[in-house]
Order: sequence, then structure tokens, then C-alpha cells
Amino acid sequence: MSKMWQISVPGSTANLGPGFDSIGLGLSLYLKLTVSLQDTWEIIHLDDNGPKEFELEEHLLYVIAKKIADQYGKQLPACRVEMASELPLARGLGSSAAAIVAGIELANQVCELGLTVQDKLNLSSQIEGHPDNATASVLGGLTISSMDENGIVDTFHINDIHASFVVYVPDIELKTSEARSVLPEKFDRAYAVSASANANMLAAALMARDFERAGRYMEADLFHEPFRAKLIPAYTEIRTAAKENGAYGTALSGAGPTLISIIPTTIADEFVQTMKTKFPTHRIILTKADEHGVQINETGKRLLS
Repeated sequence: MSKMWQISVPGSTANLGPGFDSIGLGLSLYLKLTVSLQDTWEIIHLDDNGPKEFELEEHLLYVIAKKIADQYGKQLPACRVEMASELPLARGLGSSAAAIVAGIELANQVCELGLTVQDKLNLSSQIEGHPDNATASVLGGLTISSMDENGIVDTFHINDIHASFVVYVPDIELKTSEARSVLPEKFDRAYAVSASANANMLAAALMARDFERAGRYMEADLFHEPFRAKLIPAYTEIRTAAKENGAYGTALSGAGPTLISIIPTTIADEFVQTMKTKFPTHRIILTKADEHGVQINETGKRLLS
């Protein structure tokens, strides 16, 4: 019987306001791959959250898998890959980080590389350029991370984030490169001290699971949101309406254009219905923190979910 692998990778939200390029949260929205070996490469997208037309050599999953295999001196065998994704492209829900983590895991499995969790954190964060989404996709839960000049990642990882999250996905893409282009090159010291203090308070509140306080600091970012807000449809209106209807706080998801609110689970259904009525042109999705990170199942084993 030929081997088959199922690989499940959570999407993620990054920053949560002031935790710029360092705070990530795995979400229960998934990229799922079914991988088997065959004579030629074939990548099949089972939904619209993937490129419609592509050259194999330019497909992110293949590019990453080949890069990792080459890095470890292995030949990447031809695979048939079926991809199902709940992560819209270029919307700030970690679709590229999830594909990178999936590509690393694909190479790890089919080339039998034996990568450690730390290897996966380092490799994915180096490729992404920062450790927020990548660590959250590898580990799930909340991650607070830094990466040194050698590309070594240090992460605090916290599970049991018992709050609910609501994402508001507009019908436009926003490339991270475009969203970065509006950011200032430098901040003066007093401004940077305030921005850094807000980030510290956000991290502390999340680790203490004081979600009400975390929500307050999610809305106190000075690093990027004041400059990106003009690129985001209904940015102010969503933040205001969410707060009025019981959200602890709302922030950009990554670079946007998606926004994310942290809310008490007790109000989740009513909250979502209200926001759907107010913002009919956004896809509004209720989700929670993923608790597992990347999951692998070989044929015959049960896939944890």
C-alpha cells in the first residue's frame, strides 16, 4: 500500500495591534493537504483559495518543499498534492505562512528529514522574514517570538486561549509589501517608548488571559495601524460597532485588510449576527484559537484535529 500523508496547518493572525511582527495566534481555519507519491508532480486546488493558473516551479508549496529538500541535500520525489484551504489569499490570515509551513512539512515527511519543532520554527520564520504567523502555524495557540540575526527563533507559546475571535474579510486583497510601503522609516524616541509599552502590555495581558485588558491594548497600536488604516475598508466603522456590541477589542489581522475582534464566547452568536447585518459586504467568520499547530497523519493513523 502506497504511503499517503495528510498535513493540516492552521491559519493565523499576526500583531493583534501593537505586537508588530512578533505576536501571532493560530486560528481554527485550516490549510489541509493530502500528499501521495507518483511519477510526476501534480498540485490540485479543491477550492478558490489558491491560484487559478500556475507554473509548478512558481507554486509556493513546491518552491518551499524543493528549497528545504535541497538545503538538506535530498532529492524531492514527485508528489500528487490535493490542497483545501479556508484561508483567502492576501487577506491577513496567514495564507502564505501556512503554505510555507506546509511545504516544509511536506519535504520533512517525503524526504524523511526528521526536523525538530525548533527547526520548523527557524526555517519557516526565516523564509517569512519574521516569526509571527509562522510560529503560530507551527505551534498553534498564542506565540510571542523574536528572531535573532542568525535566524534563530525564541518563542513563548501559550495554549488555552478561551476567548472567541471574529474576522471581517473584505472583498479586496492587500499585499503585505503594499501595506509595508506606507509605514514610516523611523519613530522618535518618546513615540517609540509609548508604542513599545503598549506592545508589552498586550503581551502581558494575553499571557495573563486578561482578555478585556488585551482588547484595550489591541486598539492602542502606534507601530502600524495609524498608517495603514486608510487602506482598510470600514476600518473605523468596524472597530466602533464591535466595541458597541461587546467586543473587547479589534485590530488589523496582520497587515490587513481583514480585521479581527476578540470577544467573550458568551456573546459570540448574537455578535456575529449583528455584525453581519451591519457589514454585509464583508465575510464575517467566527473562529477560535487553534490548539495543535501543524498536524501530520500517515495512512492508517488518526488525524488529530
